[in-house]
Amino acid sequence: MRPFKRFACADWSGAKGSRHPGIALAVCEAGNKAPRLVPAPSDIWSRQAVADWLLAQDDDLLIGFDFSFAPPMIARGAYLPGDALPTSAKPFWAYVDDICDDVDLGAASFLEKHHRRHFYFGAADGVKSTFLHWRQCELLNKNSSGKISTVFDAIGASQVAKASFAGMRFLNHVRDHVAIWPFDPLPERGPVVVEIYTTIAARAAGVAKGRSKIRDASGLDDALSALDSLPHTPLERYTDHATDALLTAAWLRKTASNPQFWTPAALNCEIAATEGWTFGII
Repeated sequence: MRPFKRFACADWSGAKGSRHPGIALAVCEAGNKAPRLVPAPSDIWSRQAVADWLLAQDDDLLIGFDFSFAPPMIARGAYLPGDALPTSAKPFWAYVDDICDDVDLGAASFLEKHHRRHFYFGAADGVKSTFLHWRQCELLNKNSSGKISTVFDAIGASQVAKASFAGMRFLNHVRDHVAIWPFDPLPERGPVVVEIYTTIAARAAGVAKGRSKIRDASGLDDALSALDSLPHTPLERYTDHATDALLTAAWLRKTASNPQFWTPAALNCEIAATEGWTFGII
């Protein structure tokens, strides 16, 4: 596998507005030094500021984002059946970006206005199970680890739906400057973006099922140690967003050389072009 010099993770947000306390960005170098948080340019990150930061990186950086890079396609043969839409991910990202005028690469209008009938917002929409559809990598993870989110479930402030479609706008803005795996082949050098699921990193670090969120210094250091990382520099506040980003950056560093993660058995060319894959699911 190609080497990387730095590893990063962005804990993402699909919230409305222009700045988001739910975004945290952490980075670490090859070796065993602890990951550290990257300060936001204006104290609180915006999605555009994360895009600007990424576009300024030109070294061998591997960075993970915790949102779904595309909706399911394989199971139903369309992203949103009945609607005339692109049938592969990159044109779909461009479509989402073009149709949404939400501030700061937001995409709430995609769910709430442009394609409302496909998303579950509550009991008034009918039977929830009829809205729930998963990508192939999500089905594999669902079978092995239990409950997994879907981009069609729009209930709750922390749900993955708005975050993912906002993320697709983000991907459309950076796609010409960085490789996005597995939609792009792995280049010999330069930044590479992958989709991550922070719970996978937490499990690998020994965090018990049902207790994936770390909210204290000792818990974070214990998890980092399990990933062969030195202890972190103490934080002013221990939020889920900060600890998820720090821990997952360290996990990426430990696992980036695992060939199984880059060539999962179920990943084929069709899936790679339409749905993508979560790094770490094999």
